[in-house]
Amino acid sequence: MKDVQVSGQRVLVVGAARSGIAAAHLLARRGARVTLADVKPDLPQAADLAAAGVEVRLGPHDPALFASADLIVVSPGVPLRQPALTRARRARVPIIGEVELAWRMLRGRVVAITGTKGKSTTTTLVGRMLAAAGLQASVAGNIGDPLAAKVDASVDDTIHVVEVSSFQLETTETFRPWIAVLLNLSADHLDRHASLREYAAAKARVFANQGPGDWAVVNADDRPAMRLASRRARAPKRLFAIDRPLASGTALVDGWIVSRVDGAPDVPVLPVSDVQLIGRHLLSDVAAAATAALLAGASPDAIRRAVVGFGGLEHALERVAVVRGVQFVNDSKATNVESARRAIESFTGGLVPIIGGRFKGGDLRDLRPALEGRSTTVVAIGEAREAVRQALGDLVDVIDAASMAAAVRAALRAAPPGGTVVLAPACASFDMFRDYAERGRVFKQVVGELAREFDGTREP
Repeated sequence: MKDVQVSGQRVLVVGAARSGIAAAHLLARRGARVTLADVKPDLPQAADLAAAGVEVRLGPHDPALFASADLIVVSPGVPLRQPALTRARRARVPIIGEVELAWRMLRGRVVAITGTKGKSTTTTLVGRMLAAAGLQASVAGNIGDPLAAKVDASVDDTIHVVEVSSFQLETTETFRPWIAVLLNLSADHLDRHASLREYAAAKARVFANQGPGDWAVVNADDRPAMRLASRRARAPKRLFAIDRPLASGTALVDGWIVSRVDGAPDVPVLPVSDVQLIGRHLLSDVAAAATAALLAGASPDAIRRAVVGFGGLEHALERVAVVRGVQFVNDSKATNVESARRAIESFTGGLVPIIGGRFKGGDLRDLRPALEGRSTTVVAIGEAREAVRQALGDLVDVIDAASMAAAVRAALRAAPPGGTVVLAPACASFDMFRDYAERGRVFKQVVGELAREFDGTREP
């Protein structure tokens, strides 16, 4: 166990979302004098935090509180450039994130998974594969429980499978995954990061502290990911790919995902027919998960058992219903342009995508090649409606919709018999919804109402 002493220290936790609350409780249990600050006016968990010995400060930040702390722990959603943090940095107060805090107290080893798209699916699959192999796997991070909530139960045999975002990685210092997985890299979160270079640098921190005894798992089909890993990853690399041949790594061969290492005979892992997911890019996530799981000690048989019957995650190319012969699919997690492109490419003709929300950067025109031959109509929602029209309006008909209900009905009217409506927003949800999950649930609710109205059929 790493020797980290916080007892008696004045620790300020900034941001009262899941990660911040978990960090505050962990620090209080370790004897720190903890204050949790958030600009929101109220907090439902305030009483529980107070009972645990955490002081809660709500409303505008007090710069003196920041400058007087011995340590500041920031939640992933807190921008590092906010004035109070800038002043604290000038006062030489250490600033770390919740993942870094948890890492300093954690027992066991970490498999960290990052990338622009596919993190949650891959993380879930690795957890399932390790569990099927009888290993002590614990899934955490940007999916499910924060890593700080897993510290107390961790033991030396625990393998923590952790989804890590750029926001979490940019506040790491000593975080050292045993296996670091980079799925892909494209423009995202440019409303937070100053540039694509800064975003990529945050992602690259997953490799920063690795050494010869660790592994960097990288998508050989993704050139930006390969370039980043070639510059930043010092650990031995294990590649995976589904679109290009590999002399060594995890590859697609004659309908099978196989593992090949150092010229040895191919080891069949699982047939592609076992993968019950929409979209070729999700097959890439399966290959990534299999690569990490094999390195962590799972057998091909355990990997195959974990994949069979896995229907994917909610809000990730999730089949919802068939209404009047039109299939509805929820990919609300497609919050950037690259994710939306991959969602669109998962279907053939007769497609009506619902696109829009709060734009995070990138170029919506990058959707044009995917739309050609697949779609003649797009439904635009949210703040980005005009941007969608400007980027795509000369290629497809763009229908504006003021609400999700209006968008779903417009898409149904526009879709041909046998067609598909996919919610692939390419944007964040915060203009209309609390998060992507609420957006996806509202989409499914509206589709369900249509299914009942038209006596459609819902997916089981």
